[in-house]
Amino acid sequence: MDWNQALRGRMLEPLLRLLARWGMRGGHVTFLSMLAGLLYCPFFLTGHKVTAWVMLFLHVLLDGLDGPLARFRGQASDRGSFTDTMADQVVVTATALTMMQAGAASAWAGGSYVFLYAIVVAFAFARNAMAAPYSWLFRPRFLVFLWFAVDAYVYPGSLDLVLWISSGILGVKCLSGFVKIRSRI
Repeated sequence: MDWNQALRGRMLEPLLRLLARWGMRGGHVTFLSMLAGLLYCPFFLTGHKVTAWVMLFLHVLLDGLDGPLARFRGQASDRGSFTDTMADQVVVTATALTMMQAGAASAWAGGSYVFLYAIVVAFAFARNAMAAPYSWLFRPRFLVFLWFAVDAYVYPGSLDLVLWISSGILGVKCLSGFVKIRSRI
């Protein structure tokens, strides 16, 4: 993870310098990322699909900037990481609910995905606090976000399958997280 963070910091340095010069902080970018992700929902539901996809793409781009900006400014913190993760969870939940409302995902597939995603995130926090972090953490939101478009334009009706596959992998992570946490208590 340290190697990945250092590489992103070097690659994004010109943009990070500009954002810092404008007075932007990691928390500002986190808020804008969450706002863009949430704006996907009403735009998608009201038929403004292009604007919806732009908002979701903007969410993903901004989500990749908040941590590097905070580190660049020497302001990285556990609070910022927690805020970023919770903002991401809000977007995951809202977008999944949107796809259920739109009829692109069933309540069971979407609900399972949101539930298991939240449990994995909660277990990740618990494991980190116990100094027993996951060796790998599957966060399928980027695949699911991409599949929203695939389902809408290429292969309608396929989103449930992707949500169930993601839920299966998240379920395995939940089980391993539970076992590790329980063994440490």
